[in-house]
Amino acid sequence: MAQLVCGCKVLYSLPKRRCCSIDDLSAPPSVRIIHSGHACNVEEERHTERVYTIREGETLELTCLVTGHPRPQIRWTKTAGSVSDRFQDSSVFNETLNIAKIQRTQGGRYYCKAENGLGSPAIKSIRVDVYYLDDPVVTVHQSIGEAKEQFYYERTVFLRCVANSNPPVRYSWHRGREVLTQGSDKGVEIYEPFFTQGETKILKLKNLRPQDYANYSCIASVRNVCGIPDRSVIFKLTNKTASPSIKLLVEDPIVVNPGQTVSLVCITTGGEPPPILTWVSSNDSLPQRSLVKGGTLTLPAITSDEAGVYSCVASNNVGNPAKKSTTIVVRALKKGRFWITPDPYHNDDNIQIGREVKISCQVEATPPEELTFSWLKNGRALRSSERMVITQTDPDISPGTTNLDIIDLKFTDFGTYTCVAALKGGGIPEISIDVNISSTTVPPLFFSFLVPPNLTVPRGKSPLVAREGDTVELECLVSGKPKPIILWSRADKEAPMPDGSMQMESYDGVLRIVNVSREMTGSYRCQTSQYNGFNVKPREAVVELIVQYPPTVEPVYMEMRQGLGRPVVMTCRVLRAHPSRVLRFEWLLSNRLLHAGAFDAQRDETEYTIRSLNRDGWGEYTCNVINEAGAGKCTFQVTGKAYPPEFYYDTYSPLWQNRPRVYGFKLQWTQMNPNAVDRIVAYRLGIRQMGLQRWWEQEIPVDGTINKGELMTHNLTELIKPESYEVRLTPITRFGEGDSTIRIVTYSAPINPHLREFHCSFEEEPICMFTQDKNDDFDWTRHSAATRDTKYTPNTGPSGDRSGSKQGFYMYIETSRPRKEGDQARLVSPFFNVAPKNPYGITNPPAYCFGFFYHMYGKHIGTLNAFLKQKGQTTSEGLVWSLSGNQGDRWKQAKVCIHPTASFQVVLEGIRGPGIEGDIAIDDVTLEEGECRDPPPNLSSKVPSTSSHIWLLCVTLVMTLLEGQR
Repeated sequence: MAQLVCGCKVLYSLPKRRCCSIDDLSAPPSVRIIHSGHACNVEEERHTERVYTIREGETLELTCLVTGHPRPQIRWTKTAGSVSDRFQDSSVFNETLNIAKIQRTQGGRYYCKAENGLGSPAIKSIRVDVYYLDDPVVTVHQSIGEAKEQFYYERTVFLRCVANSNPPVRYSWHRGREVLTQGSDKGVEIYEPFFTQGETKILKLKNLRPQDYANYSCIASVRNVCGIPDRSVIFKLTNKTASPSIKLLVEDPIVVNPGQTVSLVCITTGGEPPPILTWVSSNDSLPQRSLVKGGTLTLPAITSDEAGVYSCVASNNVGNPAKKSTTIVVRALKKGRFWITPDPYHNDDNIQIGREVKISCQVEATPPEELTFSWLKNGRALRSSERMVITQTDPDISPGTTNLDIIDLKFTDFGTYTCVAALKGGGIPEISIDVNISSTTVPPLFFSFLVPPNLTVPRGKSPLVAREGDTVELECLVSGKPKPIILWSRADKEAPMPDGSMQMESYDGVLRIVNVSREMTGSYRCQTSQYNGFNVKPREAVVELIVQYPPTVEPVYMEMRQGLGRPVVMTCRVLRAHPSRVLRFEWLLSNRLLHAGAFDAQRDETEYTIRSLNRDGWGEYTCNVINEAGAGKCTFQVTGKAYPPEFYYDTYSPLWQNRPRVYGFKLQWTQMNPNAVDRIVAYRLGIRQMGLQRWWEQEIPVDGTINKGELMTHNLTELIKPESYEVRLTPITRFGEGDSTIRIVTYSAPINPHLREFHCSFEEEPICMFTQDKNDDFDWTRHSAATRDTKYTPNTGPSGDRSGSKQGFYMYIETSRPRKEGDQARLVSPFFNVAPKNPYGITNPPAYCFGFFYHMYGKHIGTLNAFLKQKGQTTSEGLVWSLSGNQGDRWKQAKVCIHPTASFQVVLEGIRGPGIEGDIAIDDVTLEEGECRDPPPNLSSKVPSTSSHIWLLCVTLVMTLLEGQR
């Protein structure tokens, strides 16, 4: 049978299990961040935040320890780092945050957020400080007032040393093996510029002397923090030291055709040490296909996009870098267009016989000075004359433009005029633009041959009604000579067209939309193109598009869990539909029609009710809401499946070891919404070893009704060390199996690597990994008043555990014969590790609060002692608490503040008094990080002043009478 747990006590096989409510077990989340990985220091900052220091390139590992029931969801986020670092563009939804080879840009504040829907989310943060030290760089400069080509003529030389680091770097200068300090040499001055303090160190050589020509070393150091070694750089100063100079063996500019291979050659003409040559481009980076070899940059098959300024830069850290540049121009012609200007003094849109007509032609040319134009009429060259005037527009007003002015237009001027653009030297395809001038009779006296555009919408094409998913064609009839291109756009709002652009072109006036959607409903504008051959106002028209679509309903899908005999109400609501005036509904169960009808004008929802659910009522219900365009569907899955159980993770020490090769685990859970369906009669438990396929299953029967919030427990035994197991728990009702929950059970050694809190109430046989000392005289006994031997000694010992429960367990020493006065029984805790706060050991030991309840009743009570036992201590144990004599028939509490400096154990020692009425009992042993807080006012103590470990301890003895039950 499953056992119910209230707090930490187990009530066995009770017919009515109501010891717990959801308020007892459900708890909002709490968060604590622990660290591992390769931290070189972790320190507290203002008692509110920890600072985690790590060396660049090491592994950052932070774990978020959470408590709370149901199990909180965990999310890691980051702020306060580099703007370019986006934390891998996502948050981490995992307990452990692991960043391998951490970089300096990944430093900042990391937050762990846990939430389970109860109360406010719990948030903790830790600041990660990444330490690094780059190689220093030495640059050399001469005094500006006396600049000459070579430094050995100069009287003053400056050597500047710079290194990027965190924490701030310290510099030192050496000349050969000689350490240079301020004042050690009159010809040397060492200082930091005011505006760069801490960032650079300058060595000033005044009145340059022969001995100043030497090897200078700059050593950058961060004092070995995080194990980062010092870094150094050497610069050799000679009488030949000089800044770089270079020469480009190319013309400027370089004009090439697309597809050519271009090579730029740069050579050094001076500089000591020998300069290093690099190439940079005005396009932010060199082309991907470019090749650099020495001082030569090769650009194969160059394109127009690769045109720009290319610079050769020479640097040797002496003086300023030398830079020479050249411009590469890639010849090109593109974007040809034309327009026609009627007589500017005539108000009619038509161009007429006897009037002047101007045809303008424009292209974009690179380089613009190579652009040439020619004009053809009907394929034959046209020369400038008195009536056919060919001109080129001023480049500053309208670059790349030519004009053909036809003076006094005649019938003989009709034909095709061609504007041809080319670049001198050839190699680039010409651009030609044709303009057709044709004739049309216009009464009574005018001859019209160019007709401005006109737009109309065909009858019946607006409004245009379509169904969602159809292909539609919006149409505008266009006329005019020449026939213009039509531009389509939204007229009712600033929104993109179906292809994502703001405008779409059409040559025949038709806009075709495939798979039209409801969002496309609205007004569409058709408009003549701006460059349609006429200098007239664009024409436009509007087409209305109405897209019909099936009803949108909610819920699309809903699972409804209910027990037999209870009512079920299902509601399907219409959110929107077009058309909405004709709506009807039908309710079905597995394609069987249950009910049908039409919507009222005032209602937007329909209901279906099951008055008393039976087995035939389980299944999938659908509500179809129908209009002309189709149907929307609400789906309801009516089921008797139980909700999943919720594993309880906050049990203290749920794992125990009872034999050398196997271990056990106390599995605990609550049931989500147990009253939503029929009573849960059992749980199916499945367990399999990680990495294996086979599941082992068994049923755990449940008697009575499970209340909301009741905690159930089942002991898993015979688990093999050190394997992990996957555990699956499934509730079973009259309906059948409900939803399952899975968790992983992981073996851990009996050591707490990072102690948070430890609690033991001795309810399980393994007694929380406490052990009996093999060198004492007798053992402590695990006991329950409900199972106490009838021959027990009266007038001593407790009548129940510390909460007053007769079913609860505690530990006590039995002082009846054959025990004699002075015999000792010692109970030893598991080992607890102390995490150091810095890599060099613990200089400020952390505090832990060790607490327990004791019962010392009887006229022969002896002594109860508590010891701290630390690894590596010359004195093996230190007494931290002691009490002797009769303390009355009641449980009292003791708390002791300890400061261990190494892995430690606590030992509880009971010593028999002069007679048999001397049973001593203990219960609810706790160990928590931090000082003991809020001690009750009733205090007394008895601690030997001669203990050699008193300097490690702050002792708070709290003995409180517990009135009533826990």
